[in-house]
Amino acid sequence: MTTGAFLIALAAAQAQAAPDRIEIEPARFTLEAGESAAAAATVLDDAGTVLEEAPLRWLALTPEVVQIAPDGTVTAVAPGEGRIAARSGNVMSFATVIVNALPVAALEASLPAAALVAGTSAPLLVVATDQGGGVVAAPALSFSSSDETVAGVDGSGRVHARAPGQVGISVQSGEALAIVPLAVRAGDPGQVALEPATARARTGDVIRFEAVGAAALYPEWSVGGAGAQIEAEGSQGVFVAEEPGSYRVTAIYGEGRAVTGSVEVAPRIEEAELVRVGRGAAADHHSGDTWVFEGVDGRDYAYVGTYMHDWMKAWDVTDPSAPFLTDSVQLDARRINDVKIHPGSRIGILTREGASDRRNGIVVLDLSDPAHPAILSEYRRTVPGGVHNVWIEGDLVYAVHNGTSDIHIIDVSDPANPDEVGRWGLPPHAGKSLHDVIVQEGYAYLSYWDDGVVMLDVGAGTHGGTPTEPAFVSRLSYPVGNTHTAWRAGRYLFVGDEIFPDDWDADAPIEARGYIHVLDMEDPENPREVARYEVPEAGAHNIWVEGDRLYIGYYQAGLRVVDISGELRGDLYRQGREIAILKTIDGASTVPNWGMTWGAQIHKGHIFTSDLNSGLWIVKLVEGQRIIS
Repeated sequence: MTTGAFLIALAAAQAQAAPDRIEIEPARFTLEAGESAAAAATVLDDAGTVLEEAPLRWLALTPEVVQIAPDGTVTAVAPGEGRIAARSGNVMSFATVIVNALPVAALEASLPAAALVAGTSAPLLVVATDQGGGVVAAPALSFSSSDETVAGVDGSGRVHARAPGQVGISVQSGEALAIVPLAVRAGDPGQVALEPATARARTGDVIRFEAVGAAALYPEWSVGGAGAQIEAEGSQGVFVAEEPGSYRVTAIYGEGRAVTGSVEVAPRIEEAELVRVGRGAAADHHSGDTWVFEGVDGRDYAYVGTYMHDWMKAWDVTDPSAPFLTDSVQLDARRINDVKIHPGSRIGILTREGASDRRNGIVVLDLSDPAHPAILSEYRRTVPGGVHNVWIEGDLVYAVHNGTSDIHIIDVSDPANPDEVGRWGLPPHAGKSLHDVIVQEGYAYLSYWDDGVVMLDVGAGTHGGTPTEPAFVSRLSYPVGNTHTAWRAGRYLFVGDEIFPDDWDADAPIEARGYIHVLDMEDPENPREVARYEVPEAGAHNIWVEGDRLYIGYYQAGLRVVDISGELRGDLYRQGREIAILKTIDGASTVPNWGMTWGAQIHKGHIFTSDLNSGLWIVKLVEGQRIIS
């Protein structure tokens, strides 16, 4: 065979070896919540030949319902219809996973009031739990009344008071049963009016409606139009719109009794531009977290950690338009993820992971000459397994230890001799993973990955906690997990996910996912999610709040600024609350033209952020114009 013929044959063989289709078995299957099963995928070429060596990647398209490991193990997370995919080259195939809820073991039911006036109605509030105490979403429920003439109950669980008397309202799911007593009183709701009857708002503005009459009313609320929503909260209807338009609000407060109102919603227009001011470029290594501060010499500095690199970089940013590198600090580490500065600016803390001797811990810096920081001491004794993040509160360092997934509290009042003085963690269990901590106004917020966000009293005094002996306040988790970071601002706690594909590579484009959950902390023992901010096809990372602005490093979607003024409900992204964007994209970076914005910090009117691939960015928010760059 000639060389030319051989090459032609080889090219034909390679073409035939390209993946043409993928067969997933089973293509559709059913799991109970929490159950796992194996999926298998076969890659074939266009002739139907099995390609044993073809690369294969599994993807969970609905991670809130079902997740999948690299070996094809499918795990049901929450009830619903989930989708998984197998990919080889440019070929993809899909399978459906139906996740059933666990059987209901117990029901708790209540009405908003022990007595209703005849002619009014109220919702039966039901919480269903499984044998493990977990809440069952969307359980199958049936309702009944002991006396339909006194009060009836419809299929949605709404109770209609009809005539004076006593009645029991029952709710059942399988063998689980709950009965709620109700007294119906004589009377009449009288002339009912909606307050306000008319309203004007912008998208994202929350309006609280109430049906007011001669008796307490607990209406069923609805809104005409697909661009808005209204939710019942006690006696009120909480309205918010994502799209401008005219909406009619209806409150049904009894059988055949309703009152209506209207809302005119205008677009939410807040124009602003993020303007690049300066750069501390780094194209030869990955960058980590950034902390900006005024040094004891009166100049401003930005310290930048690194990933897969053993240097911390010190930048003078006194002139934000012309930052310059003053020095670096080398550690025995593969990752200097976090940098924090003591409030007195005389010492700093570096976290260390991946030390060659596997003894990591934290490093204390002497900042008497902030342009040239020097290592003062190290603390490794109780945190050898790597420290990912820290927060400094007074003379205490709250350190996230990878080895225990606990918070280790380290006293640095004598910075040459730091020592552990306290510790707190969730009970050990498979999958326990602590990622981040922040302390604000006497409370610590721990981002506990799949265990959600944990709130601790560390000196607020509400639950008996002290700075060195934290006390548990509450915990909230959600099915998708990956709780990565948190920031408290007023009544809200902003909690971010971090979701990377299983086969991510820091030296290649990373398709990150995850979003910001907005939790209402008005009752700190019972936080509840009320809103979200999610940029499509991108992933959230670190956050910062100042005033009524939320600043987010949204990885490949860049630096985002969001208006969080007023009450927050619903989808903040779709409401148009996002006011400015800047993509931290640079051709001269470790992954050219692929930004991975890390976070944000406000210092003296400028926004400082780092990019995993391209180093330090200094930006200013200019109100009054909006340009996406």
